[in-house]
Amino acid sequence: MVRRLAREAVGRHNLEVLNEIAAGDFAQAAKRWVEPFQSAFPDFEMEIADLIAEGDKVVAHFRCSGTHRGQWLGVPATGRRFEQINEIYIFEVRGGKLISALGVEDNLTRIRQLGINPTEP
Repeated sequence: MVRRLAREAVGRHNLEVLNEIAAGDFAQAAKRWVEPFQSAFPDFEMEIADLIAEGDKVVAHFRCSGTHRGQWLGVPATGRRFEQINEIYIFEVRGGKLISALGVEDNLTRIRQLGINPTEP
């Protein structure tokens, strides 16, 4: 499921796959997160660096890259690229579908690579 999230929903821009691999509120929340991010970074990629599953949990370490081509967090496109940004997500699985996720992303490195000043309004 997590591989399909990275490969199909994110990589191939196929958000409909979320209906197959995610359930309930989480499926809708994932769409609300992925779609605007893909608009801001149309070439956004999530490489799976590590994937660990135990019980009803799946932990994924992603290395993400993308080019800033649209507005993100109120900042107009810079045309700059971020590379190999670490993201760690803990997904919960129930009934064969992803039902929740808790994530930590290295956005400080991301905004530095994009040349965005985090102190500007």
